Amino acid sequence: MFRHATNFGQRVETVCAVLLLVAIVVLVAIASIARVVGSPIIWSVEIAQLCLVWLCMLSADLAMQNGRHFGLSLLSDALSPARKRLLELFNRAVLIILLGLLLYYAWHNAHLMHPRLIGATQMHGSYLHASMVVGLCLLLRTMIAQTYAVWRGTSFMKDTL
Repeated sequence: MFRHATNFGQRVETVCAVLLLVAIVVLVAIASIARVVGSPIIWSVEIAQLCLVWLCMLSADLAMQNGRHFGLSLLSDALSPARKRLLELFNRAVLIILLGLLLYYAWHNAHLMHPRLIGATQMHGSYLHASMVVGLCLLLRTMIAQTYAVWRGTSFMKDTL
């Protein structure tokens, strides 16, 4: 049941990321054509930035789910499997604490930015900063699930190249 929910969540995130990427490409193309024609779309940059920030946060979580974030394994490769697992659990605990702290400050930042209106669209700044809150929640969820898998001794990553 949990695996089905995880797969469904990852598919939803992937679809959202692809839609955001398509929206950015289409928006930039239309804005470029409009500028050449002599009728620039003044809000296109703000919407493209909004989409890009959300895309980056979703993509970061998708990369973490698939084990595609970079890592240094020089020290851990020299350890026995038991010690390697302990080191990985320690590293993940540190990352969970860091993500929790970042989430705390991102939440307060999004709240502080709500009254601020952005440029031509006059949208609230919290719409932009909410991407950090949502993205950090997704990253925290992924990190906790992967830490639990390491704790149980099961694999959390899909087959990679």
